[in-house]
Amino acid sequence: MTDITLMTAAKDPATVLPALAVLSHRVRVLAPVPASVQKMPEYTILFLDARTDLARSKAMCRVIHSARLSIPIILILTEGGFTAINSEWGVSELILASASPAEVEARIRLMNERSLRGLLASPGQHRQGVQQAASAQQGGAGSVQAASARQATPAPDPVFTSGDLEIDEQGYSVRVRGRGIRLAYKEFELLNFFARHPGRAFTRNQLLQSVWGYDYYGGTRTVDVHVRRLRVKLGAQESGMISTVRNVGYRYDPFIDGRRADGEELEKARAQAARQRSITPDAQEAPRRRSAA
Repeated sequence: MTDITLMTAAKDPATVLPALAVLSHRVRVLAPVPASVQKMPEYTILFLDARTDLARSKAMCRVIHSARLSIPIILILTEGGFTAINSEWGVSELILASASPAEVEARIRLMNERSLRGLLASPGQHRQGVQQAASAQQGGAGSVQAASARQATPAPDPVFTSGDLEIDEQGYSVRVRGRGIRLAYKEFELLNFFARHPGRAFTRNQLLQSVWGYDYYGGTRTVDVHVRRLRVKLGAQESGMISTVRNVGYRYDPFIDGRRADGEELEKARAQAARQRSITPDAQEAPRRRSAA
């Protein structure tokens, strides 16, 4: 999964490059203003919306280059906009707003490969190394204290069990009653989130925020699609782990020996999940905090 930044002033960001919504990359949305440059991480692919305001988009390219950010920029255009683009823009790729998911995925893959070659060729040019060096010089005792705190934290068991479900959070693998299940990245993240909150109903918007991130710009139908795929892969009997709560959304109920957990068993599963969350917070929390910072 690639970190993507979409820079646009559109009220509905999902209309800028619709193909992004069906791909499994993390997308943050930022306004095309100079202050947004400070919110971008070191390694991201920037999709810059230049469909309606070429002058502002060119100015943003200059701001990014003046900040010495070594990030690839893919310019999103209409067909009429191609005539205005030249080497002065300093962009890596051009793409039509109507591009297919396959084309967008191919562009992202090419950008990742080029970025990797650039890192191997000139690793010292990137801002992260400079920031880390500065932090090392200024951190002093704070760094030592942070390291001590990390050492004091117990190492969590990478395999989390919820009834018949076994989730390996390091290997990104899932087993149900000993049967391995192959899941896509977001399917795994969604099932892992459900298993960490047994018996609790979530709305589609809550699931979008928790699994895809608060800045995800796709629609709630994405949740329905992923739940449907999960049910198919879990199997006819185990698909009942994820139930539809009418007028609310979805709920996960652990299964034990192929049956739904009863009240006492559900309480034990909730207590176990709470202990697991206290050791390893939801994996989605860290990206959201970094984006909000």
